Amino acid sequence: MTPSRIISLVPSITLLLFDLGLEDNIAGRTKFCIHPEEKAKNIPTIGGTKNVNLQKIKALKPDLIIANKEENEREQIEALQREFNVLVTDIETMEDNYKMIEEIGRITEREDKAENIIKQTKANFLNLEEFISKSSNFQINTLYLIWRKPYMTIGNDTFIHGMLQTIGLKNIFGDEKRYPVIEDLGELSTVNCELVLLSSEPYPFKENHIAEIQQQLPNAKVLLVDGEFFSWYGSKMIHAPAYFLQLLNTIHDTDKFPGIKKH
Repeated sequence: MTPSRIISLVPSITLLLFDLGLEDNIAGRTKFCIHPEEKAKNIPTIGGTKNVNLQKIKALKPDLIIANKEENEREQIEALQREFNVLVTDIETMEDNYKMIEEIGRITEREDKAENIIKQTKANFLNLEEFISKSSNFQINTLYLIWRKPYMTIGNDTFIHGMLQTIGLKNIFGDEKRYPVIEDLGELSTVNCELVLLSSEPYPFKENHIAEIQQQLPNAKVLLVDGEFFSWYGSKMIHAPAYFLQLLNTIHDTDKFPGIKKH
């Protein structure tokens, strides 16, 4: 039987639930579950992803809570598991993503819609991969920043790393795990850092941060990117290839970015 009262503790999965046609079944969300805006704003909030309000959750009496190993705090998940049915997702790759969509589709009796989302996503990524395969293999040495003060980046066991690989960018921290802290950004010049991507989340990098980074890495090209397309697994990935295509065209425009050469 389809769960009638679902609480999502994961922004990207909240969007997936809406796209699966479960709008009437969503009983609660985090304050970061903002898409789709017009519909999500009508769903009660239960705190943030790292500090959920257990009392609010209990009051909503969910029959399914969906969490994520990375997004949510282990202690809070374990506390919820003692009282509720909790599905804990763990997603590092696109294959993990497809399995998660399939599982939630099965649990909520939305198998057909889940299958359509997976098929459409795979088709869109195939088109992107075909475009990349026809281009030169750029493999640009790339730094993807997710935080400031201290600067933090991503290792090879993250979904973001997989997205960088997919679009032909080489993560210069690809030999490390999780979220390395960078003590001295300027030292990255020694590893030929060619491109810096400033994510819009979790730290909201803005235009004014570009000059700050550029000063420390004068030979790299610095761009702002929409972090949702790199980290929001689920149905958001349907639209990621179109965004990545635009980004690649910008990166590979050597007139605009003469420091980046085709390898």
